[in-house]
Amino acid sequence: MSTQKKRNFQIEAFKHRVVVDPKYAEKTWKILEHAIHEIYNHNASGLSFEELYSAPKRNFQIGPLKRQIVMDPNYADKTWKILEEGIHEIYNCNISGLSFEELYRNAYNMVLHKFGEKLYSGLVTTMTHHLEVISKSIEAAQGGLFLEELNRKWADHNKALQMIRDILMYMDRTFIPSTHKTPVHELGLNLWRDNIIHSAKIQTRLQDTLLDLVLRERTGEVINRGLMRNVIKMLMDLGSSVYQDDFEKHFLEVSADFYRAESQQFIECCDCGEYLKKAERRLNEEMERVSHYLDAKSEAKITSVVEKEMVESHMQRLVHMENSGLINMLVDDKYEDLGRMYSLFRRVPNGLFIIRDVMTSHIRSTGKQLVTDPERLKDPVDFVQRLLDEKDKNDKIINLAFNNDKTFQNALNSSFEYFINLNSRSPEFISLFVDDKLRKGLKGVSEEDVEIVLDKVMMLFRYLQEKDVFEKYYKQHLAKRLLSGKTVSDDAERSLIVKLKTECGYQFTSKLEGMFTDMKTSEDTMQGFYASSFAETGDGPTLAVQVLTTGSWPTQPSATCNLPAEILGVCEKFRGYYLGTHTGRRLSWQTNMGTADLKATFGRGQKHELNVSTHQMCALMLFNNADRLSYKEIEQATEIPASDLKRCLQSMACVKGKNILRKEPMSKDIAEDDAFFVNDKFSSKFYKVKIGTVVAQRESEPENQETRQRVEEDRKPQIEAAIVRIMKSRRVLDHNNIVAEVTKQLQSRFLPSPVLIKKRIESLIEREFLERDKVDRKLYRYLA
Repeated sequence: MSTQKKRNFQIEAFKHRVVVDPKYAEKTWKILEHAIHEIYNHNASGLSFEELYSAPKRNFQIGPLKRQIVMDPNYADKTWKILEEGIHEIYNCNISGLSFEELYRNAYNMVLHKFGEKLYSGLVTTMTHHLEVISKSIEAAQGGLFLEELNRKWADHNKALQMIRDILMYMDRTFIPSTHKTPVHELGLNLWRDNIIHSAKIQTRLQDTLLDLVLRERTGEVINRGLMRNVIKMLMDLGSSVYQDDFEKHFLEVSADFYRAESQQFIECCDCGEYLKKAERRLNEEMERVSHYLDAKSEAKITSVVEKEMVESHMQRLVHMENSGLINMLVDDKYEDLGRMYSLFRRVPNGLFIIRDVMTSHIRSTGKQLVTDPERLKDPVDFVQRLLDEKDKNDKIINLAFNNDKTFQNALNSSFEYFINLNSRSPEFISLFVDDKLRKGLKGVSEEDVEIVLDKVMMLFRYLQEKDVFEKYYKQHLAKRLLSGKTVSDDAERSLIVKLKTECGYQFTSKLEGMFTDMKTSEDTMQGFYASSFAETGDGPTLAVQVLTTGSWPTQPSATCNLPAEILGVCEKFRGYYLGTHTGRRLSWQTNMGTADLKATFGRGQKHELNVSTHQMCALMLFNNADRLSYKEIEQATEIPASDLKRCLQSMACVKGKNILRKEPMSKDIAEDDAFFVNDKFSSKFYKVKIGTVVAQRESEPENQETRQRVEEDRKPQIEAAIVRIMKSRRVLDHNNIVAEVTKQLQSRFLPSPVLIKKRIESLIEREFLERDKVDRKLYRYLA
C-alpha cells in the first residue's frame, strides 16, 4: 500500500497576474476615517452608509488556465484494485496494515471523478464472493456447531460491513441517493440474506434447528438462550419479512400442533383446576420465551395460539367438567381456581360470557331452591340470613376471583332480583328479619356492625319489586317495637329510615317518621295528664298512654276487649283530659297493642311482678274471682279475638319457666275445651317476670291474603294518580304507551300489572277524567 502510485496530473500557472492599486488601502481608510470624525461631531446627515459599507472594491482579474488536467486512463482500475484488496483484508480479519484514511480518500476520489458505478458494482461482486465462501463454512458445521458457526460468521460480517461502510461513506452520502441504489449497510444485509439465509442448504436446516430447540425447551431441556437470541435477532435485523417468513410463520404452526396435542392429553387426564394451572403455566412460558429471544411483536401471536388451542377449544368442557367444573368451584369457594379461569377465559372471545352464563344459571337455580323450599320458609329470619349469606359468598367470589368485574356484579344482582321475587312473602320475611335484629339481634354490637347489617338489608330491599308490601309489614313491625319499647336502638331505627328515604324518597318514609313524632308527643301528653286534676286515682292503677295518629300508624282492627273495671275507670279519666285539651279529636283504644305490670301472689306467699300484654292482663284478672275457668268462659268474659286469646293463654300456660297458669289437658296447643287455673307452684329466681306473647313470626295464609288485599287497594289510587299525571302532560296517548310510562313511574315501589292498569283506566273513563278516541279505541284523551 505504501508503494502505491499516485495519479499524475499538472496544473499550469495563471496566465496573468492579479493587478491591484498599490494605494487602495490608504485611499479607502481616508474615506472611513473622515466618516468616523463626522459621526463623533454629530454631523452624519451627509454620510452615505451604504457607500461606507461597500467602500471602493479591490480590483483584480484571474486569467484562464494555460493547459487542461492530464488524467491517467487506468486510474479507476488501479484505485479499485487498492480498495478491493482492502475489502479482502477486512473480511480476512487482517486489518493491522490498512490505512483507512487512504482507503477513504481513494473511494472519495473515485466517486468525485464519476467512477461511482464501478465502485458500487465491484463492492457487490467482492462481498458476494466472500459470502459464498462463508456459506460453505457454515454448511460444513455439524450438529450444535451449526448455529454457533452461523452466529460467529454473522458477527464477523457485521464488523466487516461497518468498516466497509466507513470507507465508502462518501459514496453512501452522494452517489447512492442520486442513483437510488441500496445503501452499503442494507446491501450487506441483503447479500447475507440471499447468499446465507436463503441458501438451499442452510434455509431449511436453520428453520428446523430453531424449531427443534424451542421444542426441546418446551419439554424441559435447557438450551443456549443467548445463542438463540443472537440468531433470532439476526433474522429480525435482516427485515421483518425474513423473521416472519423464515421463522415466525413455521414457529406458530408447529406451536399450534404441539398445544393441540398437549391440551387433548391434559383434558383427558386432569381435573379442571389442574388443567387451568397447566394452561396458565404454558402461557407464561411462551411470554417468557418471547422476552428472552423472540421479537416482542410475536407475543400477541403465540399467546393467541396457546389461548385458542388450550382454552378456547375446551371452554365448554372445562366449565361443565364433572366434579371439578365451574359450579363445583363456586360451591367450594375455590377462589384461586376461579381467578385462574377468569384470567384465562377473558383472553378468548366469549370466554367471560360463558363463565357469567353458567354462574348466573347456578345462582338462579340455587336461589330458586332456597326461596321455594317449604322447610326454609318456616323460619323467616333464617330464610333472609341464608339470602344474605348467599349474597356475601358470591360477592366475595366476584371480588377475589373475578376482579370485581361489573358485568358479573350486574349478573349477580339480576339473579337475586329474579329469585327473591319468586316468593311473594319475601317482603314480609325481610321485614321480620329487620324486626328480629332491631329487637334483640344487634345488642352489644358496634355502630359500624349495625350499619353493615342495615346496608345488607337495604341491598335485599333494592331487589324487591313489591316495595310497598315491605313498607306495609315494616310499618306494622316498627309500631310493635316502638309501643312495646323493645327496639335495641333508636339511632339504628332512624338510620334505617334515612336509608329507606334515600332509596325511595320522602313519601315512602313520611309516615314512619310520624310514628317517632307521636312517641315523643305522647311523653309530653302523659306529663300533662299527671300534672292535671284528672290523674287523682288514689291507690288505683297507673296509666301510660301512647296517642297514635291514625294516618301514621298501621291500621289495626279495633278488636273488642272488655277491660277490668279498675283499668276502665283510669282510661275514662285520660279520655276526659285529652278531649278537654284537644278539640275535634276522637280516641279509640287499641288494647291489642298495650302492656301491663301486675303484682301477683302465688302459693307459699311467693310474690312476683308480672309484665304481660293487655290481653293477658284481662285474662289473668278473671282469676281474682275464680279458681278455675274454661277457655269458653275466658273468651266470653274478655271478648278477645280467638287467635289473640289462644296466643295469650299459650304463652302463660305452655312456656316452661313462664307457666303462671296450668291447663287441662296438658298440651302445646290451646283447644276450646281446655280448662285453666292458677299455677300455685310457679316460682322464679327473678322478682320481675316477663311473660311474652307467643309471637306469630309470620302471618298465616288468611292474614297474608288480607294484607295483600289491603296492598292492592292502596295501589289503586297510586296507579290512577300516575295515569292522570302522564295524561295531563301528554294530553293524548295510546294504551301501550300509558302502560309503559305508568310502569316506569311506579317501579320504584311496585310493578303494576297491565291488567290492573287497564282497570284503573276504565275507572278514570267512568269518572270522566279520560275518554276514548272516537276513531281509534286504543287512544285516550285527557279531559280537563
